Amino acid sequence: MPKIIGKSLHEHRQMTRHKLFTALSTLMAERGFDTITLADIAAAANVGRTAVYNHFHDKEALLLGFITHETEQYAHTLERALDGVQDPVEQLRTYIRQQAQLTRVFHLAPGPDLRTVLSRATQQRLREHADIVEAILRRILAAGIEAGTFPPQDIDPTVHLVNACLSGRLIPDEPVARERTIRAAEAFVLRAVGARVPVPA
Repeated sequence: MPKIIGKSLHEHRQMTRHKLFTALSTLMAERGFDTITLADIAAAANVGRTAVYNHFHDKEALLLGFITHETEQYAHTLERALDGVQDPVEQLRTYIRQQAQLTRVFHLAPGPDLRTVLSRATQQRLREHADIVEAILRRILAAGIEAGTFPPQDIDPTVHLVNACLSGRLIPDEPVARERTIRAAEAFVLRAVGARVPVPA
């Protein structure tokens, strides 16, 4: 019988899932998802292949579980950052800065775009999880339009355009360059949504 890690079976399962998620994230930072096997993930997580199948029936299910976990965690972090921020412009700035903290493994991983290697069913499930974060941005924009801070506009395409701009950016690690890039992203997005406030150059 495999050794149980943690103080209970539930904790064992949670810790094993975390190890699998960490392994997948590490591998995807190195190479394309299409080249990664469940055996690779099991080896990187230091668990047996049977342990992987006890949690996920295939590689796409593991990816979906990982992204679901990461999206939910990120949404909670974003909501905490926005808590108490009333001004729509400051809410949008907070959103942009939080987006800049995200790892970009899903957008800029080596290999083919994930959309070209995943089944339609998995793509649809991933789309549903993206909606969680998009709903927060949609709420910020709607509040800004209602307050007169942003001009009336079609919110749905604006949400997609803002997120496309942010998710595709490669934020430098060097602190000065990083801050400069984030400020440029803030100014660009605020201009794009028509923020009726001075935007620093």
